[in-house]
Amino acid sequence: MIASAPCLTSLQTPALILDERKMQRNIGRLADHLSPKGVTLRPHLKTVKSTEIARRLLTGGFGPATVSTLAEAEVFAGMGVRDITYAVGITPQKLDRVAAIRAGGCDLTVILDSVEQASAVVEACQRLGQTIPALIELDCDGHRSGVCAGDPVLIEIGNILHKGAELRGVLTHAGESYEVYGKPAHTKFAEQERSAAVRAAEMLRSAGLPCPVVSIGSTPTAHAIENTEGITEVRAGVYAFFDLVQAGIGVCDVDDIALSVLTTVIGHQREKGWIITDAGWMALSQDRGTASQKVDQGYGVVCDQAGNVMTDLIVIKTNQEHGIIACRTDSKAALPDLPLGTLLRILPNHACAVAAQYSAYHVIPSEPAAPVKVWPRFGGW
Repeated sequence: MIASAPCLTSLQTPALILDERKMQRNIGRLADHLSPKGVTLRPHLKTVKSTEIARRLLTGGFGPATVSTLAEAEVFAGMGVRDITYAVGITPQKLDRVAAIRAGGCDLTVILDSVEQASAVVEACQRLGQTIPALIELDCDGHRSGVCAGDPVLIEIGNILHKGAELRGVLTHAGESYEVYGKPAHTKFAEQERSAAVRAAEMLRSAGLPCPVVSIGSTPTAHAIENTEGITEVRAGVYAFFDLVQAGIGVCDVDDIALSVLTTVIGHQREKGWIITDAGWMALSQDRGTASQKVDQGYGVVCDQAGNVMTDLIVIKTNQEHGIIACRTDSKAALPDLPLGTLLRILPNHACAVAAQYSAYHVIPSEPAAPVKVWPRFGGW
């Protein structure tokens, strides 16, 4: 479909562009998939880091939510979100800050996977006169952190939390689902994720411990899950924007990608077949998440100003402030004539990494002919 060009010509480049219509379509797609399954969707706000977008992602605009930094927890609690999971393993030094957020009226839950972390949470509860809830993180696929579902340390951790803090439940993340292609493969990972979480929950309950929350989630498995028996909630984050990695594993189409970087042609190296732009790795990030996929998208797929993909063109190389566009190595196409000053848009490999480079979204509104909006974005930890 050929889009009409939004009014982006007045923007200084590089600039972060968000297509509101595509974003809303993406948000609705996952909500529609999970709603009939009787589980809660707990969106991860690490990708968006924006109160404007959070209001569109969250149920009623106020939660539940997942975050990956305490800065996110503070900002979103400040806008009225009252149920947040901080889904990165807690450290003792952060517990006073957690307690301050909770004292402000937000039910902030931490996660952990060791006896040492559980003991630190209990110590903080005693010292601060608060009851801090915690989820035990599970390793369902060898991807990252977590306790294996059948490991006896699960009970040891659970007992420490139950006696001195609050054992809220279990949480896992199928990060290895990013390494396989297609819905059938992602459905298998979703079941692996679900069965590990349910097994751990049953182990805790059999030991006389509470486990009200059974939380799973990744963007690929959230879109593919069919069996939700025994789980209470699903988490996902990048689905609001999508990106080339998600397209490369079959979770979305390239046309679903709502985020792009606006850049300007600043020069040419015609003998090399290069077009030079002002969007280098500071604008596009150095994420090369598609490099191991069937189609290597370089540092991003090139679109015209209106967002229409320019077949065969990718960003093949980046310096700090320079991007180099060329035809794919297997392309027979001629390099297009793009004069100095031409505006282009680059679709990102990893939406989270690219968005992190910017302080605001320039939003192409859903309403036809409406002016571009600016939504602030924050960063930090």
